[in-house]
Amino acid sequence: MRIRLDLQDEYMHALESAETFNESMYFNVYDPKPNIGAWFRLGNRANEGYAEMTTCIYLPDSSVAFMYARPHIENNDAFDAGGLRFDVIEPFKSLRVTFEGKVALLSDPLAMADPRKAFTEAENVDCAVELDYRGLSPMLGGEPEIEEGDTGVPVDMQFAKGHYEQHVGATGRITVGADSWELDGYGLRDHSWGPRSWQAPYWYRWLTCNAGPEDGFMVSVIASRDGKVRRTGVVFENGQYTPIIDAKLETKWTPEMNQETLVCVAKTFDREFEIAGSVMSFIPLRNRRDGKVTRIGEGMTRYEWEGKTGYGLSEYLDQIEDGRPVGV
Repeated sequence: MRIRLDLQDEYMHALESAETFNESMYFNVYDPKPNIGAWFRLGNRANEGYAEMTTCIYLPDSSVAFMYARPHIENNDAFDAGGLRFDVIEPFKSLRVTFEGKVALLSDPLAMADPRKAFTEAENVDCAVELDYRGLSPMLGGEPEIEEGDTGVPVDMQFAKGHYEQHVGATGRITVGADSWELDGYGLRDHSWGPRSWQAPYWYRWLTCNAGPEDGFMVSVIASRDGKVRRTGVVFENGQYTPIIDAKLETKWTPEMNQETLVCVAKTFDREFEIAGSVMSFIPLRNRRDGKVTRIGEGMTRYEWEGKTGYGLSEYLDQIEDGRPVGV
């Protein structure tokens, strides 16, 4: 199946008729010098009248500045909602992330397991973000060239029709309350469009990492409800992508069933190597729809592989059945 990706795909796509149509962008970053990490996401659900807006900043003292909202939107014309905005300056090369609004200061990020209680008890402070992102790697992904609507998957079980990712660098400033930090770090971004249900994957593990401007990786392990598991990814080396064709992942869990450490054995066409990850800061999030609960654990993670040290996110999504995450 051919994958199409054009410069125009950096911008907004036509709003489709599916109720769950989502267009989203996501950016993460980590700078070890101030020990600041962050990720930002806007998901436009114009047919449902709102955007999913998330700002998550991992602070040097292990606390997290966090805000989630569903601001009202009427169209899919821009990524600009709830104080968060994404601008494409030059497709595939330069983008800007800005945020201005309140965030909840979570001294214990695990408190977000009960969002209502966490938001009620947390101190709310002003936050401002100005980050300029630059593309470092080739583009990974795009939109499969198939007949419209001919995905073979029911709309309520689709996660994205088009999707691409890119390793990036980011510079700028993050201000939380009275504290402010200059950042010069690295991360990964993505862009998705099409119907999306957070309940579609049975579970997945998404590991992203940078060790500088030309080194990093992305590992994706996705399980469907029929028991099939897809294991893919890329190694980012010498400014290019090397495909990962298989990945085996073992995780050590905390008593709350959050990822604590991980070991991933990744395989390319010509070598096999081990990735060791240790979660530095973790926040548990969730999505609820039609009586179903999905847990999304977001860990700012330190990685080591092939003599390198890097940083990024370990994102673990699980459906909750009988009170437990299915992939644990």
